[in-house]
Amino acid sequence: MKVCTYSRQTPLGRIKRLGIFFNETSIVDVNLVWQKYYELEGYFHADEKANSTAPTKLSEFLKTYQESSIEMLQETLETFKEFAADGILKTNDGGELAFDMKDASDARLECPLDRIHVYRDFYAHEKHVAKGFEKRGEPIPEAWYEIPAYYKGSTAGFIGPEEIVPWPSYTNKLDYELEFGVVIGRDGKNIKAENALEHVFGYTVFNDISARDIQKKEMAVRLGPAKGKDFCSIMGPVIITADEFEGREPSLKMTATVNGELWSEGLTSDSHYTWAQMIEHASREEWLLATDFMGSGTVGTGCGLELDKWIQPGDILELEIERIGKLKNIVGTPNQENK
Repeated sequence: MKVCTYSRQTPLGRIKRLGIFFNETSIVDVNLVWQKYYELEGYFHADEKANSTAPTKLSEFLKTYQESSIEMLQETLETFKEFAADGILKTNDGGELAFDMKDASDARLECPLDRIHVYRDFYAHEKHVAKGFEKRGEPIPEAWYEIPAYYKGSTAGFIGPEEIVPWPSYTNKLDYELEFGVVIGRDGKNIKAENALEHVFGYTVFNDISARDIQKKEMAVRLGPAKGKDFCSIMGPVIITADEFEGREPSLKMTATVNGELWSEGLTSDSHYTWAQMIEHASREEWLLATDFMGSGTVGTGCGLELDKWIQPGDILELEIERIGKLKNIVGTPNQENK
């Protein structure tokens, strides 16, 4: 399944809700399917019952269902199909159980995970790591081969598809980073690698935007990154659920284009470390919680720093991973207000 957060304009403003793609363009509203179910069951407050059963936000849904979140979404989709076969397409108060993005001009996709508990970004692709240390005139540290290192970043700067990439006032070198992302759907501590994928809800495209000149200064003092990263991270357009890969880690083609020109290309499986190893390491004596988000680190050739090519204001970034989709954004203009 492809899971999303979509928004539509209402008299009360733009409202964000949890959805599942029924086909390439049609979205099923998870909460409204259950409202209709409870209406047909004769509940007086069917909407309140649905809010308890199927929260409108993915973060709340994951925390509610943990081990059974994917199964619950599958049940939702099957219930909708039964309703549609019987011509039942709206709730009693007119809510659409599903709609086609092509016909809904007010609809748009948002960052698919509405709230992140902890964000960890790994450094797992050897080709990218080697290029970075080569630019510093250094070999890859031996420790990199011993543990899957990561940093923790801000969760406040996450945006979704079609949004403008902010250009902070303090940087002259903005960069994209083509990464593979994982959403944790089940709590765990001291997770073993052989069980680690049971904690994965799904996978997504991730663009770890970086202010390279500031990041270089931060890393020179062996701290960070912080201001070089925390202003913006991009996720989307959807999350593909882990069951699509039958309990195995996927090997998917990754590409990045800038203004239609191919800049980056690689495979999710190019990583030196598996997700199972990364999850095991991150959970040692530490809780991983549903709604935690992890990035794999940049795939080889996956950023302008490696290529000595730099994105500019107005550029169109399109990061794509097969089976998941294309994450498209436009680079904004430098912020002059806080210089």
